[in-house]
Amino acid sequence: MKKIEAVINRKNYPTIREKLDTLGIDIIDKRNLEDSKFVSQSKGSRVGGSALRSTMLAKIELAMSDKQAREVVDIISKNSGLPKSAPSKIFVFEMQESIELNSLLGESETETNDEPEEQFSVAPKFVTKRNRLVPLQKRTLYKLEQYYDKHSDVLESDYRIRSFSDFVNYCIMKYLPTLDKQLKNQTILYEDVL
Repeated sequence: MKKIEAVINRKNYPTIREKLDTLGIDIIDKRNLEDSKFVSQSKGSRVGGSALRSTMLAKIELAMSDKQAREVVDIISKNSGLPKSAPSKIFVFEMQESIELNSLLGESETETNDEPEEQFSVAPKFVTKRNRLVPLQKRTLYKLEQYYDKHSDVLESDYRIRSFSDFVNYCIMKYLPTLDKQLKNQTILYEDVL
């Protein structure tokens, strides 16, 4: 997922919003930049005649999928309404995850080009709430999730594991006696430092 921030001419906001609505992209935030004005000087035909023209600016923020990012950048750059002489940039950020406030469910977009078989994979049979976990725990749970998806039928028939949470509990409880045994019977090895 991408997050885009851009500074545009305030008058061109309705045009940009209209074009983004056709793509189904919502603008997260629009702020009028009161202190920032782009001032350009145009010289008249009369001697000593010049006029100052100021352009009121606005900043917009958007979030979209990676596939739509290039199209959004093109729309903003063509319709920003800023003169060519104005120093203007569009900032594009990488987003890892977006979390819905009410349900705390995370949504992330991953693109895998190395393994073509996973592009057409079936959606998981369950929804994991992994939003509050640290990245290492997420990675471990993701691997367990993939393993469970591949072998869910065998796990259910042979081991009576009917859900992903049962599978995680089984993995933990299966390893705890081994760990407990190792901790009770520790073997300390002393190396000869000299």
